[in-house]
Amino acid sequence: MQVGTVKEIKRHEYRVGLTPACVRAYIGAGHTVFFEKGAGDGAGYEDQEYLAAGALLCETPDEVYKFAEMVVKVKEPQPSEYSLLRKDQILYTYLHLAADETLTDELLQRQVIGLAYETVEPDQGTLPLLRPMSEIAGRLSVQEGARFLERPQGGRGVLLGGVPSVEKGKVAILGAGVVGTNAAKMALGLGAQVTVLDVNIDRLAYLDDIFQGRITTLSSNRAHLEQVLEESDLVIGAVLVHGKRAPRLVTKDDLQRMKKGSVIVDVAVDQGGCFETTRPTTHDDPVFVVHDVLHYCVANMPGAVSRTSTQALTAATLPYGLQVAHLGLEEAVRGSHALARGVNTYKGQLTYPGVAEAFGRRVTPLDRLIRLQ
Repeated sequence: MQVGTVKEIKRHEYRVGLTPACVRAYIGAGHTVFFEKGAGDGAGYEDQEYLAAGALLCETPDEVYKFAEMVVKVKEPQPSEYSLLRKDQILYTYLHLAADETLTDELLQRQVIGLAYETVEPDQGTLPLLRPMSEIAGRLSVQEGARFLERPQGGRGVLLGGVPSVEKGKVAILGAGVVGTNAAKMALGLGAQVTVLDVNIDRLAYLDDIFQGRITTLSSNRAHLEQVLEESDLVIGAVLVHGKRAPRLVTKDDLQRMKKGSVIVDVAVDQGGCFETTRPTTHDDPVFVVHDVLHYCVANMPGAVSRTSTQALTAATLPYGLQVAHLGLEEAVRGSHALARGVNTYKGQLTYPGVAEAFGRRVTPLDRLIRLQ
């Protein structure tokens, strides 16, 4: 198969879909790899490393899209890339279609096969291609939240870990999944008082166990939500519903319960956000203020640590990519329920239920289009 990767053009996105090591793996398996000049610069990979690995250099993204049967990216295509997408081309990347109806329509109209990292699911509830970025985003959420709590950044002037004789900062985390767990690790490591809310009592029991009672766990209900909003210096939105739009847990009016200069970090912004006031921001303009509460809603948080996140992401995506390249998409999904769940659009048909639900569209099960085992 002819595989390609391009330079990410989403604002301040520095990751890359393939590293030189990935190129060697694809070529070693008998495939051809095209890469756009400068594609790896943001993650610290030079063109010469790709050439040494055996990739073919393309001066423009147009060339990559022209030749590649499967385009491996990090983020969803931007509007300027829509016209480059070809019929029956496999687009293997994060898509987050449930939060982007325009992109969904483009993929359907252009009959692109949208294979979304975030919905590849080997077993119920496990998302191996989302997990590494969720781990990084969870850790960054506390790091960035702590920064914007500083007074020069507009925050309350609170040090999360406090000092002797001074109360520690309070962090509330909405969601006890991968993002929430990693956020709790970081917040606890900084010495903050940490409270985690979730609807899954078993998951809360698990966190209580692994953190040996050093965090507070609360069932997610209205009373507890109002309580933590009033008390917390930093609130992290870490709620994920697989392939669907994130539920909006906090309304605009709720912000008036929060302390002036407190900070919200909405990690769920890619899926629409779990705060009513969420809107995507960028690394160069990361925050805005509503009702005296700072909102950090950067839609590609792991891009800030591009070297680490590229290595973590490609380690997870490469095995599935090789499987598709070796067998072809149709044969690969026949033998892998995980990959079948990853297909969001297939040759003009919307195949993922969560995306269809988000926009009130009709879903066509993939097994009606491809005979699955």
